[in-house]
Amino acid sequence: MTLKATARRNAIHAMLFYSGGCNGCDIEAVNALLSPRYDVEQYKVLWTWNPREADVLVVSGIIAWQMLEPLKKFYAIIPEPKAVVAIGSCPINGNVYKNMVGDIGVNEEIFAPLESIIPVDVKVPGCPPRPEDIIAGVVKALPKILEAP
Repeated sequence: MTLKATARRNAIHAMLFYSGGCNGCDIEAVNALLSPRYDVEQYKVLWTWNPREADVLVVSGIIAWQMLEPLKKFYAIIPEPKAVVAIGSCPINGNVYKNMVGDIGVNEEIFAPLESIIPVDVKVPGCPPRPEDIIAGVVKALPKILEAP
């Protein structure tokens, strides 16, 4: 077993990429999951803000045109093997933002679903999703990372 594989078995680093929206998923993902009630760090899942350290990319919020290129760049920087977890209805299907009608018609500045931009391994539905579901989604993505050579 390589040093990298050993390190990954001892701690999974998840990175939250907030791309816009109401901020409900971020409150659930960061504030709730780091609270003593859920405390994902006891399961060896650590939050990081550096894509070079991340194993799991957790994407929340709508994908607005301003965040399209940064999202692709962050995804490219994360080392292989990597997993992507889409949390909330916005990255899964655009939610209410996808079909908003403005002065020019249907909103063409919202890119949804997320899997049309980058590959998605796990989808966690909800608006916002429950903290238990976010934890289950990250855990569901772990075999892709841990079983890689």
